Amino acid sequence: MSMVEKTCSDFLAELASKKPVPGGGGAAALGGAIGMALSNMVGNLTVGKKKYADVEEEVQALLEKGSRVIEELKLLTDKDAEVFAPLSKAYGLPKDTPEQLKIKEETLEQCAKEACSVPMEIMRKAYEGIEIHKRMGEIGAMIAISDVGCGVAFLKSALISGYLNVIINLNIIKDQEYVAAASKEMNSLLEEGGKIADKTLQLVINKIKS
Repeated sequence: MSMVEKTCSDFLAELASKKPVPGGGGAAALGGAIGMALSNMVGNLTVGKKKYADVEEEVQALLEKGSRVIEELKLLTDKDAEVFAPLSKAYGLPKDTPEQLKIKEETLEQCAKEACSVPMEIMRKAYEGIEIHKRMGEIGAMIAISDVGCGVAFLKSALISGYLNVIINLNIIKDQEYVAAASKEMNSLLEEGGKIADKTLQLVINKIKS
C-alpha cells in the first residue's frame, strides 16, 4: 500500500515510529499537497460566483495547476520512501577491502544523488504551489481567504523541509559539480519561495483585518 493510501492514523503512527520511512521528505510532500488542496478549496468557492465572474477563467486555470501539483506531491510522498531504501542499504555494504570500499563509495554516491532528487523536486513543486497561492490570495473569494494563508504556510514548510532533506544527502556526495548545482538551485528556491510565501501570508492577514 502506498503512503498516501494509508489512513491518516496509520501514516502518523508509522511516521512517529522508528521505521526509516516515511520520514521528513514524505511528510513534506504530503504537507505540501494538503497546502495546495487548501488553495483549490478557495478556488472552488470562487468559481460560479457573480462577484468573481471577471476572474473566473483565471481561477479555473489556477485550479488546474493546483490539481497537478497535488497529484505530483502525492507521488513524491511515495517516491521519497522508494529512494531512501537503497541509500539505507548502501550504508551497510562491507568495506573490508579496497575493492569493497570502492564499491560502497560509488553506491553511496549514486544512491545519495537519487535521494537528493526527490526533496529537490518537492521544493520545486512547493515553489510552484506558493506562486499559485499568491495569485489566489489576490483574487480568491474573501469568504475563505484565510485558507490561502493556511495553505501557503504548509507549502513554505514543505519548501524548508525539502531544503533540509537535500542538504543531509548532499553532505555525503563527493561530486562537487553536482553539489554546487544542487546548492545553487535549492538556495534560490528557498529564498525566493520564502519571500513570496511571506508576502502572500501578509496579504491574507491584511485582508482579514481590513
